[in-house]
Amino acid sequence: MPRPRFKQKCAMCKEDWVIMYSARQFPICIKCHMKKIDKEVKDPAMKKLLDIPNDLYEKSLFLRKIKEAYLMWDKLSEKQIEAFKKAVKDIKEGKSKEEE
Repeated sequence: MPRPRFKQKCAMCKEDWVIMYSARQFPICIKCHMKKIDKEVKDPAMKKLLDIPNDLYEKSLFLRKIKEAYLMWDKLSEKQIEAFKKAVKDIKEGKSKEEE
């Protein structure tokens, strides 16, 4: 069942419109979110994992949220790491939720 969608202005820059999937979602545009997650990762293992092209981050809110969680807490669970790898693989192959 498709979720209801509506548009709302970005809460940070107040310029761009963001497609919202739920009322609980924080309205942040891609540009502002990319600025927020564009920080240096110090752990070598995580740096290798999170060092993917920016266009993949721009395509997927899920990938941005995972990196944001790592930058906030300095760790990821095994399930988060597995889901991140699977999402990167799916995006590189061109799969999306709408196709499934």
